[in-house]
Amino acid sequence: MSDSTASLRRKIASAGDLQSVVRTMKALAASSIGQYENSVRALAEYYRAVELGLGACFRQSEPAASIAQSQRRLDRSAIGAIVFGSDQGLVGQFNDVVADYAIKTLSALPGKLEVWAVGERVHAHLADAGVPLTGLFSVPGSVRGIAALVGRIQIECEAHRALSEAAHLYVFRNRPASGALYEPVSQRLLPLDAQWQQGLARVAWPTGNLPEVLGGGTGTLRALVREYLFISLFRACAESLASENASRLAAMERADRNIDELLVNLHGTFHRLRQSSVDEELFDVISGYEALSKGPEGSKG
Repeated sequence: MSDSTASLRRKIASAGDLQSVVRTMKALAASSIGQYENSVRALAEYYRAVELGLGACFRQSEPAASIAQSQRRLDRSAIGAIVFGSDQGLVGQFNDVVADYAIKTLSALPGKLEVWAVGERVHAHLADAGVPLTGLFSVPGSVRGIAALVGRIQIECEAHRALSEAAHLYVFRNRPASGALYEPVSQRLLPLDAQWQQGLARVAWPTGNLPEVLGGGTGTLRALVREYLFISLFRACAESLASENASRLAAMERADRNIDELLVNLHGTFHRLRQSSVDEELFDVISGYEALSKGPEGSKG
């Protein structure tokens, strides 16, 4: 009996230690979600400024026309795609969901695929599905690492676009959703179609002073387009990381509940065994006392 109670004590201690780790991971995930969501909100004003600049450039017909002509020349080229996933586990179906969504969407597009994966786990899922993978990027561990990652993605994509003349660029990620942890979404970053350009050109300037594009319209436009791509990729990465940590938080909450249930069962079993042991000892004492009490009477008879 003592061996069983000792074994239960070890199990209870191990479960308690595991629960401490789980609760620490829950706190870290909850803190990370807030940081990534704040970084997305902080981009709003800068993105607005870039949109206004693009609108001013698109109101001049020549730069917009020159970009449209260059994109028409690349219209039948390869299709580039960036899929954001995770490097770490304990995220449930996070990588499977975004990978399956990307595979389904890309399979319906014509042309040669060039796919970059952000995260080893989503990379493995895409490779198992036979998706032609061009590169792999590591997932940043903090908000500060997102800018460096986006810079590397832009450099590599630009290099491949120059070689393969890939005019189409899509980005896939999981995005936080109301009523659910996340949902897979996609966004076409390139080409910059005429409807998008016309929509920005109609955006009203916020002051009474009319804008003027300095330094050459085409050069300014290309610089603003690069900023637009940077912001779009930064936001996609931050949303993916927020979704990843939301999925991890949900997994840790389930684990915490399971450990609570396990501890309740272990403590119940431990108390039953201990009570049973105490009862056996009491019965032994009572039996011994009764035997001693009857001994003298038996000798007198």
